[in-house]
Amino acid sequence: MSAARALAGLFALLAATHLGALLADATTLVHLTKPALMPVLAAHVLLRGGPRPLVAALLCGCGGDVLLQLGGETAFLAGMGCFAAGHLCYLTLFARPGRPRTAPWVAAGYGAVWLGSTAALWPGLDAGLRVPVAAYSLLLTAMALGALRAGPWTGLGGALFLLSDGLIAAGLADWPRLPVPQFWIMATYSAAQYLLTAGLLRRTAREAPLRALPAAA
Repeated sequence: MSAARALAGLFALLAATHLGALLADATTLVHLTKPALMPVLAAHVLLRGGPRPLVAALLCGCGGDVLLQLGGETAFLAGMGCFAAGHLCYLTLFARPGRPRTAPWVAAGYGAVWLGSTAALWPGLDAGLRVPVAAYSLLLTAMALGALRAGPWTGLGGALFLLSDGLIAAGLADWPRLPVPQFWIMATYSAAQYLLTAGLLRRTAREAPLRALPAAA
């Protein structure tokens, strides 16, 4: 546990350093720290005995982070594919039996957010990005909705992931942006991945004694 806590602290330090580098426009430090974030968090999960799909989701995030740093439409689409694979990993965790159902009005609200944002962004996106972005955002919305089933931490993490990728999409559509937009994108993204991880680890720790009961009997 001490090694796992050390890795959690290292993740926090890397995230703070990365965000500070974005504010300082320290490009080299930005490119060095970004690819290291998710592997450190994945190692933390492994040491905590967390579920393998969670490790896979974080490593898919690392692949997406690296590809988005390369720039260009091809790298962007490939990076989006990596993140999509990560969302599928999260969905396998949220879809496990025993999870409480999401209220229909909440699901309708998330669906309305997806439909409204897609309709608003559509005219500003390049023709080659419209369908992939719409499909990806639908998967992301499904992941964020599923995250609500696993608890408040994961629910907040899913919502922050929606916000982070929404900020990226706003830039693709040439919408007005906040100062230092990458800072806000990475701040919400890092928090999202941490909250999803922490929430799922908490859920796994609570369920472990229950899974052991039949064997003990």
